Amino acid sequence: MAFKLKGSHILAVALAGGLGLWMMAGDVKIGGQSDSGENAAPIAEREAERSAEIFKVRHVPLKAEERQQIVLVRGRTRADAVVTVRAETAGVLEKRLVSKGQQVEKGDLVCVIERGAREANLAQAKAQLAQAETEYNANSTLKKKGFASNNRLTALKASLDAAKAAVASAELELQRTEVKANAAGIVQDPIAEEGDMLSTGGTCVTLIDNDPMLFTGQVSERDIGRIETGMKAEVKLITGDTATGVIRYIAPSADAQTRTFAVEIEFAPGSGVRDGMTAEARISLDAGKAFRVAPSWVTLDDGGAIGIRTVQQDGTVAFVPVTIVSQEKDGFWITGPTEGDRVITLGQEYVVPGEPVETAIDERYADQLAAAGALQKSGTAQ
Repeated sequence: MAFKLKGSHILAVALAGGLGLWMMAGDVKIGGQSDSGENAAPIAEREAERSAEIFKVRHVPLKAEERQQIVLVRGRTRADAVVTVRAETAGVLEKRLVSKGQQVEKGDLVCVIERGAREANLAQAKAQLAQAETEYNANSTLKKKGFASNNRLTALKASLDAAKAAVASAELELQRTEVKANAAGIVQDPIAEEGDMLSTGGTCVTLIDNDPMLFTGQVSERDIGRIETGMKAEVKLITGDTATGVIRYIAPSADAQTRTFAVEIEFAPGSGVRDGMTAEARISLDAGKAFRVAPSWVTLDDGGAIGIRTVQQDGTVAFVPVTIVSQEKDGFWITGPTEGDRVITLGQEYVVPGEPVETAIDERYADQLAAAGALQKSGTAQ
């Protein structure tokens, strides 16, 4: 049976054949332009040309200013000492003579423990002492007359000394029922309540020795060499109040975990600072040259060092490590760069050291440019 092609089938076969011939020709024209011929560069070559385009950045020239440098330390306040007044003998607490918040002085009576049998024990010891003294004195007289031996007198002397020691021990035990403050301070918890059974060494009251009060904080490795004992500091409390103090202690070695150094600042008497408050200390250093930069200008290198990226005279990028000497709401004060360094203010995150760039002054920072005398020097530079 003969197979007959329809007209539509013939048209489809013709279109498919024509399309195949056109694709094999390898000559594509779009908008009258061909991808082949003398005027067409290879695709790889065109990509290389695009990658060779110089990246454009913006910069501001740095101007050093005289600046009071400050080391900022965060920490808390604490009393110079927390003293626990302990019972030196066991017994029931008969009376507590102080209450929380009360100021006590060294030597004040704070607790009384029931005497119990201690008075009777003292009376018994005194009676035994009297008997020992009588026997010793009588035998001493007989010894002088030759009616008593040396051994007998020696034994009685030992008994007399033991009786004296027993009296002293009984008197001391009786005295220990009166517990006195071993330091001045303010009473706080933990404290014992009347009727509590106190063991030897048990807590009667706790005292906060708030003279002096201290600020304690941690200083970084970067800043520890810039401070020393005797330096003044201004401490701002979380309440907004401020107090002045003096550095009295700097740890000789760093904390093994944080690599920071403990610092203690002592407040002047009567500062009114309370124990345990969050605070921030500002330690003033000698004035020196520093540069004011916006936070967005500061970046990190691959090793994690803090710095800025600058444009060198040959038009390439450089990374300059910096030290942040103080911080304000809208920027940092840093040291490390040199006068006139062109710090990249726009595009610094997209370039690397050694890369050539095209740069122009960033006139968004009018104040910075005016300070550097560069406001009228806008334009490009490489």
